[in-house]
Amino acid sequence: MRIRTVAVGRPGVVPGPRDGETTSTAIWKDPVDGPVEVGPEGLVGDEQADRVHHGGPEKAVYAYGDEDLAWWRSVGDLRDDQVFGQNLTTTGLDLRDAVVGEHWRIGTAELAVVQPRIPCFKLGLRAGDPTLPRRFAAADRPGVYLRVVRPGTITPGDAVTITDRPVHGVTVAEAFAIFHHDRERAARLLDAPGLPSSWHTWARKRLSRT
Repeated sequence: MRIRTVAVGRPGVVPGPRDGETTSTAIWKDPVDGPVEVGPEGLVGDEQADRVHHGGPEKAVYAYGDEDLAWWRSVGDLRDDQVFGQNLTTTGLDLRDAVVGEHWRIGTAELAVVQPRIPCFKLGLRAGDPTLPRRFAAADRPGVYLRVVRPGTITPGDAVTITDRPVHGVTVAEAFAIFHHDRERAARLLDAPGLPSSWHTWARKRLSRT
């Protein structure tokens, strides 16, 4: 289990989803050579344009799997390996099975799995395909957002070591599927204390309706 690439990006202005509109986004990220420092809110040199919905401690680093990229490639939907705007591309690790709250040691940094990525329209802008957010949700391959437990340095090629895995067993793929497809199972999200409070609030609202 290793890090194949490390990528960073800064906000830029691109055409928006409607004619004549523009939007600011940092989803275009480029791989870098050599070590990259990881601070409390992400990689040095990486920024987010919308700090309300992206970035912050609970979305400090976004990882996507080489195995997931291969799946998208097999169905003909992969324009380039950075189309999902990930900071880390992992290999040898099925991110769908990552348990919420598990800890990874990468280089000298320690990261914790927090939540799956919920797609927004900017994913479609990056891909040049407005249907991609919907198909991303259907594919159940969300990647993982990570929190920085201990700052350090990550270098392409570094091993990924899982140092702790909670016993509740709620995976990012399960949380993602519940949010998008299996909402009658919302109570399951309450078993994962490592999920952000917004997920628990959503789950309780769903339960109050049934």
